[in-house]
Amino acid sequence: MNALRASSSFAALADPTRQRIVEMLAAGALSSGEIAGHFKLSPPAISQHLKALKEARLVSVRTDRQRRIYSLDPAGVAEVADWVERIKAFWDVWRRYDGV
Repeated sequence: MNALRASSSFAALADPTRQRIVEMLAAGALSSGEIAGHFKLSPPAISQHLKALKEARLVSVRTDRQRRIYSLDPAGVAEVADWVERIKAFWDVWRRYDGV
């Protein structure tokens, strides 16, 4: 994961509403209306959150007639997970070295 993409992903995930959307989509694909139904935000506000997640490559969207169906983007989520794993590996080495 390059620095620019990491920055975009983590910036998108910094928002609690977006975090919750990602958690919801981890259970399966949902339409934008189903997602909006879980929040006290306007549909346009939810659309902006979904757009940010899509631009960060954390979610993907497909059209089913008039509905937009969102799901996690496996490639984008994997990049974030890989980055976190690299940091965890550093932390484990540092703890062993430091004797913590």
